Amino acid sequence: MSEVAVLDAHDVVVRYPGNPPVIAVDGVSLSVAPGETVALVGESGSGKSSLARAVVGIEKTVAGAVLLRGAPVSPLGIRRRATALTGIQMVFQDPSTSLNPRRRVGDQIADGIATARARGAEGSTVEEWLERVGLPTNVATRFPHQFSGGQKQRIAIARALAARPSLLVADEPISALDASTQTSVAALMRDLVAESGAGMLFISHDLAVVRRIADRTFVMFAGRVLESGPTDRVWAAPQHPYTRALLAAIPEPDGAGRIPVAPSVDDRAVWAEVPAVLN
Repeated sequence: MSEVAVLDAHDVVVRYPGNPPVIAVDGVSLSVAPGETVALVGESGSGKSSLARAVVGIEKTVAGAVLLRGAPVSPLGIRRRATALTGIQMVFQDPSTSLNPRRRVGDQIADGIATARARGAEGSTVEEWLERVGLPTNVATRFPHQFSGGQKQRIAIARALAARPSLLVADEPISALDASTQTSVAALMRDLVAESGAGMLFISHDLAVVRRIADRTFVMFAGRVLESGPTDRVWAAPQHPYTRALLAAIPEPDGAGRIPVAPSVDDRAVWAEVPAVLN
């Protein structure tokens, strides 16, 4: 176990009831260092979000351990969470569901500031966080419905980072945004996390964005990690056929501005090799 990691997850297993039970996460281990952005990529149903929810305690694990700076992360329940574990903050896919529609956005960011102070972190102001996410300070008195999707996600990011977390878990935080906003919001998250010395676990199926912001990348399929490593290495020399298929599916415009049809990850030759790794 790394002494400097903000997150250490070891052999995590998440299982959902059924006949037979569904193993959503099957023995995954990873770590996140201070200032580092680690990405989880893979298709829908690969286990990315289940792992993210286990890391923050929303999903119970049936095996393995999740540690925040060496302290076990307990499942969320009806009781108030231990103050130390408020060092984990999460940004969800849809900010419309995570922001309280009846409260002014400034008050919601102030909740994050209060959480930081309860852990003894240095103070900050609502206006400071609005500026840091690229919003004018005079919007603090407005309500969430008065903002665009991209603006609401920036507010959710400000609220999460105002809590001065050790770890930010971002579960598909840009998929609901328009294409022109996605990269800028992702880069903003990476920069603010690195600046604060926190770590970020960034879950996304947008490989083009992941390549721009992640220090390391983990490729998941069927609840397991098929490949991991520094992002530049994974892109330049992918080792697993599934990774190669995912990268081949990223559309790139040609010189005429057209986006060619990319190979499908359902290619029989690729999938023929996957069970040998999983079984």
